[in-house]
Amino acid sequence: MNLDRTDQRLLQALQNNARTSQRQLAKQLGVAQGTVTNRLKRLEDDGVITGYTATVSPASLGWSMTIMAGLRIMKGRMIDVQQRIAADPRVFAVYDVTGDWDSIVLARVKDRQDLDNLTKTVFTLEGVSRSYTHVVLNTVKETIAPHIDVEDV
Repeated sequence: MNLDRTDQRLLQALQNNARTSQRQLAKQLGVAQGTVTNRLKRLEDDGVITGYTATVSPASLGWSMTIMAGLRIMKGRMIDVQQRIAADPRVFAVYDVTGDWDSIVLARVKDRQDLDNLTKTVFTLEGVSRSYTHVVLNTVKETIAPHIDVEDV
């Protein structure tokens, strides 16, 4: 999809604060409120905007550790294993990847005991031939959406 400068600025404004009213967005972008309404509808219909959500601090809810695991999965078992792993509420991302691993899993756990449980139950499901788990020591950057560059159009 080709986004013009107004679309890019609108997306950037929403990423900064998705609760901004359409009237405030129009004023901020220097366009009519109807323009904002129409563009939001088009961006939603075209699948550029897929939803609106609150960003929550995992630590404030007791999720004290972030885990990354590389998994090797037996041939013919990828979809089944990934679906079962994705069903665990501690898991927030499952990716098919290239390289040494078949899948990368991102999860959050409450403590070392929860990590031990995740490792022994989820990362050893039937079909997982090997796992390699990393504990995140410090989060330098973590966002849920790509940065929108506002180009001179």
